[in-house]
Amino acid sequence: MAVSHETTASPTSESQTRLVLRRLFGKNAVILCAGFLIVSILCALAPGLIAPHDPYAQELMLRLKPPSFVQGGVDGFWLGTDHLGRDTLSRIVFGARITLLVSVLAVAVSLVAGVAAGLAAGFYGGRTDAVILRLIDMQLAFPVILLVIAVVAVVGPSLTNLIIIMGLSGWPRFARIVRGAVLSVRGLEYVEAARAIGAGQMRIMLHHILPNILSAIIVYASFELARMILLEATLSFLGLGVQPPTPTWGGMISDGKNYIAISWWVSLFPGLAIGAIILAFNILGDELRDALDPQLNHE
Repeated sequence: MAVSHETTASPTSESQTRLVLRRLFGKNAVILCAGFLIVSILCALAPGLIAPHDPYAQELMLRLKPPSFVQGGVDGFWLGTDHLGRDTLSRIVFGARITLLVSVLAVAVSLVAGVAAGLAAGFYGGRTDAVILRLIDMQLAFPVILLVIAVVAVVGPSLTNLIIIMGLSGWPRFARIVRGAVLSVRGLEYVEAARAIGAGQMRIMLHHILPNILSAIIVYASFELARMILLEATLSFLGLGVQPPTPTWGGMISDGKNYIAISWWVSLFPGLAIGAIILAFNILGDELRDALDPQLNHE
């Protein structure tokens, strides 16, 4: 008599990913935030298809017109116009490109530099760890915004300079997160087993340690994106970001600050866009951290 043996497959990375996604998108707040971020990304990728007007077109006869849903507004200009008669909604849509481009690339620079420094500090220890920690302490001793403003004022506010400077301002935070995670896993059995079979130090760091601390890096990157968006908006507001006439959310707030008493919409709507996207990234970061934590009781 033949006996059939039913085998049970061990959990794969694909099934774990599916589980994390089910935990993450099982909440209405996450779906709402993800939807808003998708719209923002579409605005950044194809603003010309979404914006109702040319964001650079000036019409002084339409300057400082209120939104179309307010008395005195002009049809077609849903969020009103600025002091040069440019459509506020179109400039917000085009401004998403600069905001997301600068922020994402700055986080990428921070992530690469910080992960490399954190891996080296946590894995090698000793003098390497001490030197990297002192560099981290030295940079964190200065207020980030003042440091970035000073450097941008010296080297100039070009797009490339802005990305590099903002990125290098954030590497210490990534380095501290990665160093702590490496210290918690470098003595575990799988790392010792890799050493025992003769794996090189670089292979151990990149193929055994780094994949096991990726969840912490991904979660922190989501929070860092929100911080970089706020930093870019601050620099643009101060005139040290991407220069006019290129629309940026911080620059739009700066343009409207002199008219806030009579034309509140010029600054309000780009400010709401900044607040909404920062809130979305922070909520997704919180939920992602919970979804990736196996110790939590997920109902």
